[in-house]
Amino acid sequence: MIDWNPSLYLQYGAERTRPAVELLSRISLDDVTDVVDLGCGPGNSTALLRQRWPSAHITGVDNSPAMLAEARAALPECRFIEADIRHFRPAHALSIIYANASLQWIGDHYDLLPHLVSLLKINGVLAIQMPDNALEPTHVLMREVAFEQDYPDRRRPALPGVHAYYDILADAGCDVDIWRTTYYHQMSSHQAIIDWVSATGLRPWLQDLNESEQKQYLHRYHQLLQEQYPLQENGQILLAFPRLFIVARRAP
Repeated sequence: MIDWNPSLYLQYGAERTRPAVELLSRISLDDVTDVVDLGCGPGNSTALLRQRWPSAHITGVDNSPAMLAEARAALPECRFIEADIRHFRPAHALSIIYANASLQWIGDHYDLLPHLVSLLKINGVLAIQMPDNALEPTHVLMREVAFEQDYPDRRRPALPGVHAYYDILADAGCDVDIWRTTYYHQMSSHQAIIDWVSATGLRPWLQDLNESEQKQYLHRYHQLLQEQYPLQENGQILLAFPRLFIVARRAP
């Protein structure tokens, strides 16, 4: 897949950082020595961790060279590693594993989450936030357009769900706090919605299409977005964006 575009991703940096702040606010842990930011992207979430625990060793992990270059430039005092989340192995047990909007790209959470818990110290915290928007029009329409135009199905793995996550993490020996929040982002146009998802969820659907096919896909996608997202009286569009949050503490 073509590398991520940090500038496009950060075009809506405030909106993308807001759930990272909410996730961080629910971590009640002060004795923190080592924090890993899994899927750190351009470092916007890593900066929050640095501010919260300035004396801790902060490491960002991502598989995008472009994102890591942005993060290193912004946070030279932090350590950044290019690695697949599934294969990352820290040198010692961690106080916090923080994964903001990254684990939804990885399948088999029944194995992944217990593995991540095993990397924590006793009383360490696994904090996760993931978009839970597979049934929102933005993502349903991605699938519809691909089907109409006979393009490959590139949907990301389905999330197991709230009850499954609770059982997975409770069975792994954790105390679990889990909740869901729906944000309503003000978008200036239907094209703005495309700009938003082009940095993340739309990327896999376009990756194997040539320039002409991409234009055809995006033209049809724009048409369908106009049908699904009405304008408010002031001309803005409200984009509903559900997100799933989990804070799991490894119990003694």
